[in-house]
Amino acid sequence: MTIASPVIEVRNVFKSFKTVQAVRGIDLTIYPGQFVALLGPNGAGKTTLVEMIEGIQKPDRGEILILGKSWRGNEDELRKVIGLSLQETRFIDKLTVRETVKLFASFFDLDNSRIDEIINLVGLDEKRKSYVVNLSGGQRQRLALGIALLNEPVILLLDEPTTGLDPNARREIWSILQKLRERTQTSMILTTHYMEEAEKLCEQIVIIDQGQILKQGTLEELLSDENRDQTENPDRIPLKTLDDLFILLTGRSLHE
Repeated sequence: MTIASPVIEVRNVFKSFKTVQAVRGIDLTIYPGQFVALLGPNGAGKTTLVEMIEGIQKPDRGEILILGKSWRGNEDELRKVIGLSLQETRFIDKLTVRETVKLFASFFDLDNSRIDEIINLVGLDEKRKSYVVNLSGGQRQRLALGIALLNEPVILLLDEPTTGLDPNARREIWSILQKLRERTQTSMILTTHYMEEAEKLCEQIVIIDQGQILKQGTLEELLSDENRDQTENPDRIPLKTLDDLFILLTGRSLHE
């Protein structure tokens, strides 16, 4: 059986800002089709790590490879294979949904069929002629996700894409991502403050705090390993959820 090559390799990466060491010796490997949740309290180093993966920041030490290539000298090529959606993506208010998607599609020389396909994928057919300023928060995030998917990215980076959305809007985003996972080999890194979101969408969980990875693996592996390690403490209640594990490892909840 052929083993797929990693799409992302983070090798012993460090990054500091003045007196703050944001990332301290992180190793992370992500393979085709993997959906990975990156969890950590505020200030844990998540954003810095993701910004280095997407080429915005440069490591002080260590190496990051995207499809086996470093960012140096390969920026144009690598940016074409990455889709990015932030917590708050700003668009031009007086463009319609279709005009907005068409604008971004022009950066990749995509035709009208791809524009219409994306609008349909994110469930905005009925809003294609609506101005962006008139969209709800959930509809804006679906638009942002659609634009991130325009170029059929090999890697999708989502930074808290459902923060502030109501439960129905959040589940609409989940549905889009679940369909993407079923139909493609896109790999995804998701940062989120919602444990349920991480459990629902991602088979791999990475918990980071103070610039270091504390644990990584499937949820079942992490809970099983931690419960097995704690057998010498018969009074401790077994861990049952990702929230339980996170609090045990970091000493605080995800929202702190």
